[in-house]
Amino acid sequence: MTMPVIELREVSRRYDEGPPALHEASLTVRAGEAVAILGPSGSGKSTLLHLIAGLDRPDTGTVTVAGVRVDQLGEAGSALYRRSRIGMIFQFFNLLDDLTVTDNVVLPARLAGMARAEAARRAAELLEGLGIDRHARAYPGCLSGGERQRVAVARALMNRPPLLLADEPTGALDTAAGDDVSGLLRDLNAEGQTILVVTHDLALARSCTNRTVRIADGRITEDVRTQAPAPESVR
Repeated sequence: MTMPVIELREVSRRYDEGPPALHEASLTVRAGEAVAILGPSGSGKSTLLHLIAGLDRPDTGTVTVAGVRVDQLGEAGSALYRRSRIGMIFQFFNLLDDLTVTDNVVLPARLAGMARAEAARRAAELLEGLGIDRHARAYPGCLSGGERQRVAVARALMNRPPLLLADEPTGALDTAAGDDVSGLLRDLNAEGQTILVVTHDLALARSCTNRTVRIADGRITEDVRTQAPAPESVR
């Protein structure tokens, strides 16, 4: 059995005086899995994502990702963790409009200390693999939504993270572009990339993941495997 990439144990998080955003949630995701966290707005799925990404801390419980106790990290440690252990894909891409496609993609590697020439080679390899190398010198504003999301995927993969986090990755795309991105995530998982997709969209969950975890009112209510996980590999 493969090692866990994500291990949440009895994690709870409450904001102000309202009900808990997350209540005693436990979750294990192993290498090679593609898991969807599925729930409506306010269900707790965004809180779960923020805890895994090191953007927030639980009130109780532990969060371990790729061997790192994320809940124990300070600000500097959290930043290093996000650069080295996870890649993030956002609904609205979060690309820098004044940088070229290549410069957007190499940014995480440069921040992590990778040499410029090595970073450029890695970016070129990713852009070619994702079918957008012809846009290497273009600016994000010149690209379609689907192309921008492919750039975001390349950026997320730049530092070869053990875990890829995707927050509503097709939410800002039309149907055709959304299908394209969900197919891309499916292909990445088939190559061994561990992926966690946070979404309210059941169709997306079914199309690109092999396990669905439902969350409602801060509690995990269902955990169903839909197909066998991909074999582990390193991109």
